[in-house]
This record gives sequence, structure tokens and C-alpha cells, in this order.
Amino acid sequence: MRIAKFLLLIIFLGLYSFSDQEDEVVIEIYQGEYWWGGLSSKGHETPYDASTNIKYNLWGDNFGNQAQPLLLSSKGRFVWCEEPMEYSFENGKIVVTSPNGEIITGKQGNNIKDVYQYVSKKYFPSNGKIPEEMLFTRPQYNTWIELMYDQNEEAILKYARDIIDKGYPPGVLMIDDNWQLDYGVWEFSPQRFNDPKGMVEELHGMGFQVMLWICPFVSPDSEVFRHLAERGMLLLDEDRKNGDSWENTQQETAIIRWWNGSSACLDLSNSETKEWFKSRLDYLVNEYGVDGFKFDAGDSDFYNENILSRKMGTPNDQTGYFAELGLDYPLNEYRASWKMAGLPLVQRLRDKSHSWEDLQKLIPDQMSQSIMGYAYTCPDMIGGGEFKSFLNASTIDEELVVRSAQVHALMPMMQFSVAPWRVLSDENQKICLNMANLHKNMGNVILALAKESAVTGNPIVQPMALAFPENAYEMIKDQFMLGDDILVAPVIEKGKRSRKLVLPEGKWVSEEGDIIKGGKTITIDVPLDRLPYFTRVKK
Repeated sequence: MRIAKFLLLIIFLGLYSFSDQEDEVVIEIYQGEYWWGGLSSKGHETPYDASTNIKYNLWGDNFGNQAQPLLLSSKGRFVWCEEPMEYSFENGKIVVTSPNGEIITGKQGNNIKDVYQYVSKKYFPSNGKIPEEMLFTRPQYNTWIELMYDQNEEAILKYARDIIDKGYPPGVLMIDDNWQLDYGVWEFSPQRFNDPKGMVEELHGMGFQVMLWICPFVSPDSEVFRHLAERGMLLLDEDRKNGDSWENTQQETAIIRWWNGSSACLDLSNSETKEWFKSRLDYLVNEYGVDGFKFDAGDSDFYNENILSRKMGTPNDQTGYFAELGLDYPLNEYRASWKMAGLPLVQRLRDKSHSWEDLQKLIPDQMSQSIMGYAYTCPDMIGGGEFKSFLNASTIDEELVVRSAQVHALMPMMQFSVAPWRVLSDENQKICLNMANLHKNMGNVILALAKESAVTGNPIVQPMALAFPENAYEMIKDQFMLGDDILVAPVIEKGKRSRKLVLPEGKWVSEEGDIIKGGKTITIDVPLDRLPYFTRVKK
């Protein structure tokens, strides 16, 4: 008996020692080798090569957007870790470490396409499902820029009616933050909504599906807070615990600072908490006819090392628990994510500013999402999602809004928030309307690619290097492929009325009907009302 106990103790200590050691891998970067992955919000920095000097730590930080413990190379090499990892590129080497996970490296094939197809099937296989179809086939409209924190029934209905009156196709309408009574009190505010059920019914009658903004936070002075705290359903402050375990501690609820103040936070590692939260969401669906939810916040940096939860893990795990909620609602959207590639969750790029610099990040950041396995993506809001940029109409750059709409039009999803008819001239507003209708007209193509992705894991939009891995296209960041046969080349520089683009081998037909032989770089005229795209002519 003593021997058995001694052996168990040795095994326990051995396991503890193993998990407590930091795993490290050092990789020499080949000449002419390029790397992608890690963080979608840093996609514009990629690809990395032997001259790169960067360092990022994914532990407790998703950098405001989708994160994936994955690096992929143009030579078919990969790095994967099931747990958060730190990676650096310096002096021609990659150094990858993880405090509690095994770092897996390997080589599959000879290019980025070969290795992507391997890792996507091995580590984040698609489950055969996609989010709600309307997200792909129609534009989305978010009330944030127009209403900000004054979400109210009258203004929401006016926004929806203006969409229809201006000729825009109805689609998904997202009611943003402050429709609710309070954070954690998920009920329409009676001061701002006289008949929320009737409002949703009217929106449905106009052809919209309706989403509501939600988050995992709970205002600490609410009755809901007291109810959840008494039942141990909120995250605790480990620094203030009095006890040797979660079960024995005298509970001191953690108060977390976020962009809307200081709040308690749901402990979604607790199955009872998940059931409670889901019951509130189901109530909104059943009582008011709401179709789905914009799941905001959930960033792993809110969950620091001083947080105590029912099921202990990394801060990144809490981000994952929040993301899992969306799997019960096909109409969903996330901005923060951790290891959720291959699943039917919509992944939006983080808020971009109303600037040309940020517009130029849209395509490479979106391509980074694709290479990390996030297929069902949306490139933020047209013109930018930071509301302060739109408070003064005189500072709005109409050309920027138009070119932004063109970047969105042939992405998997496009999302309006600022009303083009309010901030643009009639001429420029009509260009945005044309882009909305282009997205609608191409909806069946985009939807078919989404369904294909749910089976194959291949992204809907691809960087040129992934679509044509043998053509040395790694540094092309201002054009992309929709599927395998549509090349899209928006203008992303102010004042530009022409641009160069690379056409791969084959015969291509432009959106204007011109047939062009590929295998070369061409220069085209791009007036403000043109979005250039080229379709491969099948033999």
C-alpha cells in the first residue's frame, strides 16, 4: 500500500514538473521563406521573414481580435500549440515558448497551401455548419455609429426605414450597446423601447433579421449581480480570497475594468452560469423574436492571473467559453476569439479608425484571418467603427467611405454602420448603394463558398500567396481572391485613379467585360465608382 502511494506521488510530481516547465522551440528561417499566423490584428505586418524583428505573447492577450496558436510558412512548415504561446522573430530565427503546452512543429508539402490544408484538418477541422445564410447574401447594418449609446425604438426604426427608402437591400440589422436595462440585465429598457416586440416584428416585416449586442459583464450594483454572486456564478478575485480552493473561499467578486467602466464578469467555466446566460438569450429570442446576438468583449486580457474561476485554466480559455455560446445561435458575431477556427462563428475584424492607414490594413488583416482558419469573416464597419471619427461631419472623408465599401463588397460579409445617405453626396452615396447591390448579386457565389468551406476548411477569401503558392505572391497585400476564380483589386490609397495589379496565368474577364491574358502585371484606370474584379475564364 505504501509503495503504491509512493508511486502515485512520484507520478503526480512528475506530471506537475512536466506541466510547469516551459517548452521552447527555435527555428532557423530559410532564405526566401515567409511566415503568417498568430494574430489577425497584426495581419498587416505579415508575412514575416528573416529580416523581421517582432515578439508577441498570446497568453492572456488576443490583441483585440482573433488569435490562433499557429504559424505557417511558404515552405510548408508549421508551428502549433494547444495552449497560449509566445513567439518572436529576430536575427533570422523564430523562438516559440509555452509555459504549459507542447509546441508541435513539422513540415507538410512544400508551400503555404499544402501546409494550410494539413493543419486545418488536423487541428481545427470544419464541422459542416455555417452561420446564418443572410450574413453572406445581404449587407449588414449596425446601429452603432448612427445612435451610439442612444439606442432607442424610434431611431432604430427610422434607420431601418431609411435603408429601405434609399434602395439598400434589407439584411441583418444589429442593435448595438445600450438597448438593455443594464449590463447583465438583459431586458429592453422601458425608457427607450415602448414596444420592443412590435419593433422586432416591424423589422422582420421590412425583411431584416435582428441581432442584439451582449457582453459577459454584469453591473455590480444590480439585483442580477447579487443573485449571481450568491450562487458563485461570477469570477472571483484571487488576491482577496479567503480559503484554499474555489469551493472553500469566502467569495470576493472580481471587478474588471473595461471600456464601459468597472463590472463583474460571468464565470463561464461554470456550467450553471452558462445555463443562466443561455436562458436569458433564449428569453429574448422567444419573448421578442430576436434572431441572434453580437457577442462583444470576451477579450482574454480581461481575465488576468488574479482571476479565480470554477474551472481553472488560462485567460484564453475564458475567451473560448464565451465563444462557445454562439454555437447555439446561427446568427452571431464575435470580435475576440481564441482557437475557434473551423466553427460556424462570424469573426469581425477589430474596430478600424476612419483613416487611409487603417483602410490599408483591411485586406492583409482579413487574409490573416483566412490563413488562421477563420473563414466566416467581416472586415469591420464601412468607413471605420470608431464612433468619435464621425462626430464632426466636416472631418469625414467621402472618398474613404466609398473605397471602404468597395473593399467590403466582395468579402464574405459587408457591414454598414454610418449611414452613407447622411454623410455622403448623392453621387458618392449611389456608389455605396451599388456596392451593396453587388454584394447581394454575388450572394449566391459567396454562400456557395461558405458551404464549401464548411466541408473542406478552405477559406472564402484567400491571399494571393495561398491561392497561387508557387508564384512568389507573398508580398501582395492590396488584392485578394474570392474563391479560386475571382480576383478582387480595390483601390486603398487616397486620390488614386489608377493602379497596378498582378493577373496570374490564364484568361481573365474584367467586371467591365474586357478579356485579358494573365501571367503579367497590368495597369488599369480606377475611377472612384469602379471596383475592379476579374473572373477566370474556364477552358
